[in-house]
Amino acid sequence: MTALNLASRGIVTPALSLGTDYERLASRFRPIFARIAEGALARERDRSLPYEQIEWLRAAGFGAVRVPVEQGGAGASLPQLIQLLIELAEADSNLPQALRGHFAFVEDRLNAEPGPARDVWFARFVAGELVGNAWTEVGSVAIGDVITRVSRDGGRWVVNGEKYYSTGSIFADWIDVFARREDTGEDVIAAVRARQPGVTHRDDWDGFGQRTTGSGTTTFAAAEVEEIDIIDFATRFKYQTAFYQLVLLAVLAGVGRAALRDISHEVRSRRRIFSHGNAPSFAQDPQVQQVVGQVSSLVFAAEATAVRAAQASQRAYEARFGGDAQAEHEANVDAELDSARGQSVIADLVLRATTLLFNALGASGTSEQKRLDRHWRNARTAASHNPIVFKERIVGDREINGTEPPYVWAIGAGPAAQQKAA
Repeated sequence: MTALNLASRGIVTPALSLGTDYERLASRFRPIFARIAEGALARERDRSLPYEQIEWLRAAGFGAVRVPVEQGGAGASLPQLIQLLIELAEADSNLPQALRGHFAFVEDRLNAEPGPARDVWFARFVAGELVGNAWTEVGSVAIGDVITRVSRDGGRWVVNGEKYYSTGSIFADWIDVFARREDTGEDVIAAVRARQPGVTHRDDWDGFGQRTTGSGTTTFAAAEVEEIDIIDFATRFKYQTAFYQLVLLAVLAGVGRAALRDISHEVRSRRRIFSHGNAPSFAQDPQVQQVVGQVSSLVFAAEATAVRAAQASQRAYEARFGGDAQAEHEANVDAELDSARGQSVIADLVLRATTLLFNALGASGTSEQKRLDRHWRNARTAASHNPIVFKERIVGDREINGTEPPYVWAIGAGPAAQQKAA
């Protein structure tokens, strides 16, 4: 049921982000994306974290593009957000992943019950405040368990624990921390201020790709959190795992666009040819042109799939306030499945594209100065999140048996590891 239909029945619905003029929206940020792209190779070589580049985006209001227009944001739809993240990922694929936790928290607030608490967060987003991510615990923690705790300390609430893969938190004003309440045992989200004495960030991510996402360790030692910012995890937006995956699909599609940009430039610029080639220049060689055409086609399909996969999540968002529980449920199922389907094919498309580019360049394409291998490394790293084999099995189980997909899952030590440790 649409918001218009509900309004005709006297039911008030919150302002929704249903989309805007994409070209006008993107034109605000494309000059910034171009500046970001200029230094991407140097940051890769030096492993220099993009603090300055994040600040450019913050100042331009990038973090508020999904906030409704009525609340000061741009009112972008989810497919439009994904398209924007693809453009940003072409400039530097580390940045949309660094902002993944922020946009997930924004999405959660978009789905929250309207009221003063939600309005406060919208105002923070519009003011440029960013949110990082701290969910995953490593080591001997049992699967399904949460060691990070939220507890009373006199008259205040504090968070204690350690998280890894805390992507973007090193750049953020707030951190979205998955924790457990000491008093009730309930799982919660604690929105913790990132810049306080009880929070320590370490850039110790050691993956061979996506090196400057700030995806290292965050430690919380009696870090304060306001009671109003302790949010029951049961109220978390239902299509969250689909959303997190969509951002990675945008990262992958953007990597593909960057690879296409670089192979085209390298071919145009190359002056040496092979005696057994087909033209007096690489740029005119039909076989080289064919390789670039293959890469272009693979990237086109990846980008189109990513944007298409986001449509189901947009429907789930709109259904949240549509007054039809069954329609909302079905939309959440579709969101999860479409993100998984997209993951399966986009990873393959972009990994092929980032390998094929070397077929058009020869040995000089492997130069460390050019670091064209970063495109494959970045794609392989982004594609390794949330193992594809499990997602493909989930989709297959749905097609064959009608099994509903899981919406929340965890990682941790299995029974065998726990028995060994004991």
